[in-house]
Amino acid sequence: METPLARRSLPVLLLLLTVFGPISMDLYLPALPALTDELGSAASVAQLTVTACLIGLAVGQLLAGPLSDRFGRRWVLLVGVAAYIATSVLCAVSPTIETLITARVVQGLAGGVGIVIASAAGRDVYSGSALIRFYGRLTVVGGFAAIVGPLVGGMLNTIIDWRGLFLFLAVIGAVLLLITTVWFPETLPPGQRSSGGFARTLRDVRHLLADRRFVAAVLNQGFLYAALFAYLAGSTYVLQEAYGLSPQWYAAAFGLNSAGHVMAGFFAGHAAARWSVTGTLVVGVAITAVGAGGLLVAGAMPVPLWVVIISLFALSSGVATASPSATTIALADYPTMAGTASSLLGTVRFGFGGIAAPLVGVAGATSILPLGLVTTISVALAAASLLLLLPTRLPAPR
Repeated sequence: METPLARRSLPVLLLLLTVFGPISMDLYLPALPALTDELGSAASVAQLTVTACLIGLAVGQLLAGPLSDRFGRRWVLLVGVAAYIATSVLCAVSPTIETLITARVVQGLAGGVGIVIASAAGRDVYSGSALIRFYGRLTVVGGFAAIVGPLVGGMLNTIIDWRGLFLFLAVIGAVLLLITTVWFPETLPPGQRSSGGFARTLRDVRHLLADRRFVAAVLNQGFLYAALFAYLAGSTYVLQEAYGLSPQWYAAAFGLNSAGHVMAGFFAGHAAARWSVTGTLVVGVAITAVGAGGLLVAGAMPVPLWVVIISLFALSSGVATASPSATTIALADYPTMAGTASSLLGTVRFGFGGIAAPLVGVAGATSILPLGLVTTISVALAAASLLLLLPTRLPAPR
């Protein structure tokens, strides 16, 4: 049930915390060519700044979750946001591409803290249908931040350079630090915290990985987010290089998909709470499969632009539809280790996404086929992971 704490300012703050990790990943992408030229780097090396942040986001969640289970949410969060500010400034003043890549890893580590604390603190103060709706809102805000980041970065890049974009992220971090210091209370009382150090964390992880439902939800999200990150990495090439869209029309198509992601996440949270958690998850995977199938067809034969637009829309909307239910399945049964469970979920999401994203460009900027293959295989594996949700067959009595 909801507590008075959850009804006040905490939900809005948790939604804000889940933003600055994803937006760190891609806000600066419109300025990446200028960054590459200024630092005298090869394009392939400059792209490692994206991969570095994804690695940091994955590992940061893996570390922050167990730490917050042991020491509480508030202090882990405050340290993470402070580190985020410092590393964003370091990114802005980096003199070489090597320094920037290193700083991006640490920036991702710090950004991952906000994502995992948002999920874990939500589990601390919500339960039942309220928890499902909350995870629906997290899906909307987190996914929306990742998708619209390049659009916001593009607008800002008209008035500031790439160094200014990283300073902008530092300012966002400073605002969040102030808000967190004033309004974020401790949501995990001392009596509910884990103890036992690293050995206890390993026991918790083994316990989680022995749960078929938890593993099914985590794998499902990992593969679906692999498809989503492949979409984020490949859509600019597909729409601008293969189909010749201008930057303005590309932004319009991107905005349409962002709207679909938001609406799908909102309705999925309500559908899961009122209808069926598992049913909504299956529907989300099915919608994503439609989008991936359309991209695979587009890679195999010439198709009109509207087919690609609808396919990308379905892909993004399907992932948003599945996420609230999968998150609920993964975290709802573990109130005393919500941080650890959330960290594993987030690590797999961003880890699988980091592996999938570079694969969409293996055949060049104008080929759609790699995007179609990566998304289709990812969704097929996401669907296969749902088999773990089926009840095991008990042996027949003798």
